Amino acid sequence: MPQISQKVDPSGKVPLTEDLSAVVRGIAERYGGQKRAVIQILQDLQERFRWLAPETLAAAARELGVPLAHVYSVATFYRSFSLEPRGQHICTVCMGTACHVRGGAAILEHFERKLGIRAGETSPGREYTLERVNCLGACALAPLAVVDGRYHGQMTETKANQILEILTGPSE
Repeated sequence: MPQISQKVDPSGKVPLTEDLSAVVRGIAERYGGQKRAVIQILQDLQERFRWLAPETLAAAARELGVPLAHVYSVATFYRSFSLEPRGQHICTVCMGTACHVRGGAAILEHFERKLGIRAGETSPGREYTLERVNCLGACALAPLAVVDGRYHGQMTETKANQILEILTGPSE
């Protein structure tokens, strides 16, 4: 299968230099082309491209032989799917009850200040996306932040600074 770049152009579209149909076909084949595997296929596509562009959803619908509306309904039902371009680094802060009680709101505000974006936003250069979630199901680790898929429990502003310094480089 051809190597796919994860970069998007300034409009957020999947680069046209790539054979999107071949990528979708290759991913769908891993699941036997089964229509019932639409969630897994969309997860793999999002992992590959960091978001689900309209062109990607249309290619998935064509490959699976299902209506585009069905693919969109799955992509919009599950909060884990993004229909907007996401940053290279994904920072997620849990705001579930345990995390909230243990200072999750302050941690989220700290990430917002340090990254210069609000929860739900992606930085202009698409380097960072900051997300707020209702629960990550790891209450014993509260407050919890997940950065690039790695869980960081008992989060403090100091720990957040250390993690972000790795991503952004030392602050001036």
